[in-house]
Amino acid sequence: MSLTEQIITIVMCVIGTVVPRSLAFLLFKPGKNMPAYIRYLGRALPAAIFAMLVVYCLKNVSFVSGSYGIPEMIGLMVTTAIHLWKRNMMLSMVAGTAIYMLLVQVVFTG
Repeated sequence: MSLTEQIITIVMCVIGTVVPRSLAFLLFKPGKNMPAYIRYLGRALPAAIFAMLVVYCLKNVSFVSGSYGIPEMIGLMVTTAIHLWKRNMMLSMVAGTAIYMLLVQVVFTG
């Protein structure tokens, strides 16, 4: 990629990140009640995105060959347990990913 293409890519990423976040502040003024469907989306979307991430991560796991999906299931159980314990999505995702990577790189090599 040329320097111009890199700059254009960065600018487009910034616009794609800043504009949607700014729209919420422009559409919903402070001190006013938000519509019920927006509050609902604020509660429902994090869990939906988390579920979609789990499905995406497990879509190519083979339970009949290789490591039989054991590292993936252990990582999923660790992620679930930490999330139920601490109620922190970031912590649970990082811990589950770290356990999975440790299992794949050290325990289930071959």
